[in-house]
Amino acid sequence: MELFIDTASIDDIREIARWGCLSGVTTNPSLIAKEEGGFTAILEEITQLVDGPISAEVVSATADEMVPEARELAALHPNIIIKVPMCAEGLGAARRLADEGIRTNVTLVFSANQALLAARAGASFVSVFMGRLDDIGHDSVAILREVMDAYGNYEITSKVIAASIRHPVHVTQAALVGADIATIPPKVLRQMVRHPLTDAGIKAFNDDWAAVQAAGRVG
Repeated sequence: MELFIDTASIDDIREIARWGCLSGVTTNPSLIAKEEGGFTAILEEITQLVDGPISAEVVSATADEMVPEARELAALHPNIIIKVPMCAEGLGAARRLADEGIRTNVTLVFSANQALLAARAGASFVSVFMGRLDDIGHDSVAILREVMDAYGNYEITSKVIAASIRHPVHVTQAALVGADIATIPPKVLRQMVRHPLTDAGIKAFNDDWAAVQAAGRVG
């Protein structure tokens, strides 16, 4: 499973990209709004930090408006993926963009039916929101599994992104049901690195090495 970072924070992307495990970035208008600087400038800087798919979302309401907006975003860099919302207008835009060779990420998907529609509209990526499903009492893992099973039945090539990740368990669950990608907030990525036994082991190694040095046994 590929790991994307879900943020528009240049500082977070720069830090975590150094770990060597990021394959892409997802942004949205809410994430962009939290950062300083222009939308285009932020996207261009992200393309310099991560060499992989970078989702940038359109904000127009109709397909006729989304398509030219998407063309402008896609022209910024070959790695830009156009995020469109899961709605009738978004599906129409996804189909037109796919026909032009522009890759899309259909976002705000909450059911297997929506995921099937997005795939047939030509989406390159389909973002299934786990946390928000859990928030309303639905079983996000079961729904993600339905999407993966349905896609597998028909050899659908759209990549499934497990999105709205709230904690490391979501990442594990997404991997176990076969999601292609998990897009993960910086906070959760940092949580994934840590384990109390790892921390204790590192401390023990460091303490033992300090004792070796204090005894003059380095040479």
